[in-house]
Amino acid sequence: MRRLPVYLLIDTSGSMRGESIHAVNVGVQAMLSALRQDPYALESVHISIITFDNEAREHTKLSALENFQFTDIVVPSAGGTFTGAALECLVGCVDRDVRRSDGDQKGDWRPLVFLMTDGTPSDAWAYGEAIKEVKKRAFGSIIACAVGPKARHEHLKQLTDTVVALETLDSTAFAGFFKWVSASVASGSTSAGVNSSTDTLPPPPPEIQLVL
Repeated sequence: MRRLPVYLLIDTSGSMRGESIHAVNVGVQAMLSALRQDPYALESVHISIITFDNEAREHTKLSALENFQFTDIVVPSAGGTFTGAALECLVGCVDRDVRRSDGDQKGDWRPLVFLMTDGTPSDAWAYGEAIKEVKKRAFGSIIACAVGPKARHEHLKQLTDTVVALETLDSTAFAGFFKWVSASVASGSTSAGVNSSTDTLPPPPPEIQLVL
């Protein structure tokens, strides 16, 4: 069975403490529930979560949706926004996890990536270098979400053309974002990567602005 790998990169820098990370945890739970009701998603979707502050770590290894055990993401009391480290971690995980086509054996679908951050990369040089590595790999879609007033769009635009903005850090906005992520993943699993460009993404809910 071909898998659709989905990587969620979640900013856990100090500014995400409190309501923001609580809303993220609630949103991820809701997203998992929504996807589990979709037979196509249940067959193909595998999810991994990478978190990043002063370092990046694999919060949850790539796991099948039906077996995915979510534990709440926590934020340390302080920490920078090492987005470059997060992308390096992503590249390492993708190189290890994603099965390539091999003779008669079809590989996995091209992975989807959702990166959520409320700040600017603290490791700007490493971030630029990591983007070069990301671009060498075949991702289906990379969607970057800038959360709140301090998130800068121009850094995210270097990574992907698909940048969305959440103006507020409240649970309604996050719920809307993760609902949209689950719809995007579900549409990805239905079209199963046939033309996994951003054109196949469903329109975002009102809380989310596409940054053009």
